[in-house]
Amino acid sequence: MSKPTAPPRQPTVLCIASYRKGDRFLVAAKQQGWKVLLLTSKSLEDSDWPREHLDNIYFIPDVEKQWHMPDVIKGVSYLARTVKIDRVVALDDFDVEKAAAIREHLRIAGMGDTTARYFRDKLAMRTRAKEVGIAIPDFVPVVNHDEIRDFLARVPAPYVLKPRMMAAAIGIRKVASADDLWPLLEALGDEQSFFVLERFLPGDVFHVDSVVADYKVRFAVASQYATPPLETSHDGRVFVTRTIKRRGADERALLKFNQILLKALGMRQGVSHSEFIKGRADGTFYFLETSARVGGAHIVDLVEAATGVNLWVEWARLECRPDDEPYSLEPPRREYAGLMVSLARQERPDLSAYDDPEVTWRLDKAHHAGLIVRSSSLPRVEALLDSYTERFYLDFFAKVAARQKASE
Repeated sequence: MSKPTAPPRQPTVLCIASYRKGDRFLVAAKQQGWKVLLLTSKSLEDSDWPREHLDNIYFIPDVEKQWHMPDVIKGVSYLARTVKIDRVVALDDFDVEKAAAIREHLRIAGMGDTTARYFRDKLAMRTRAKEVGIAIPDFVPVVNHDEIRDFLARVPAPYVLKPRMMAAAIGIRKVASADDLWPLLEALGDEQSFFVLERFLPGDVFHVDSVVADYKVRFAVASQYATPPLETSHDGRVFVTRTIKRRGADERALLKFNQILLKALGMRQGVSHSEFIKGRADGTFYFLETSARVGGAHIVDLVEAATGVNLWVEWARLECRPDDEPYSLEPPRREYAGLMVSLARQERPDLSAYDDPEVTWRLDKAHHAGLIVRSSSLPRVEALLDSYTERFYLDFFAKVAARQKASE
């Protein structure tokens, strides 16, 4: 009499999130039949995670989202004594190197320390891009002062001083002249080497959001910021981005550039949000930065509005597919969409007056106003964004209200 066979083991994904995000990934991974574990910050213990889709949550003590990685590795290794972990997924930019360190320690398949560095360290990604001939703004590591002086003598101002390991525009400072740089470096002290100095190029900033499988970009959509993120974060503007003309020269150039970049940096599978600038002086596209994550600021919702593709869900499908199963994607929609987000002086801003039929999504968040418009016509999307942006400044924008009050 043959012995009964044991049921197949349920595969397990460990998701890491030091910030509150990634619900759609967690839900989709569970729907794929996987056991879903979440490792997150103790400070997020009371957040409304989709607990019904999680098999367990583990909390890490944190101080301002900072984790003590030796303790994290010990804790995950202890968990691995009784739970076979098949995938480790970082849901936020700041978790990419955490996930890589765990994969390296436990020898779990996926992006390791070296490749993760290309998607987190602004100096590493620039150095690699330069090695393979990708156009980038002139830059110099903030390490050797003689090299910095040579850079300042060769490269005209203004400059941008960027933290190597931060995300988006966090911590970036525009530097007007060489004389302004040295006091900033002096103030940084021993932290100088964690920065990179780059020539500031005026131009239009674009982003490409991608799904990658087996080193090939299987899905990508190109969009353009109305205002560069650096200006939005530093000057306080309404954040606006929109998808660009399909099959146009800019889209063709960006999608080709993006494929070359991600392959050169070694992304085997995952999602990516990459940014490029089109130089105003020469019309050339230059690489600015990339990441191994879903784009923030509700860009994932913009992409879904225009294409029907949710990047969180596709990422979960990609990670949770059987090893011998090729990745496939239904043909996406080819519409246009535009996204607007702003801080609001009202706790619960009323968006009901923004009632054009193209409005398909409204942001529900305290002291924020946001919406997405969608159409088969790019000019219609652009016209709505132009009109709505002016109205946002009057209806919601906190700084406009402050200026008006001061002038009364």
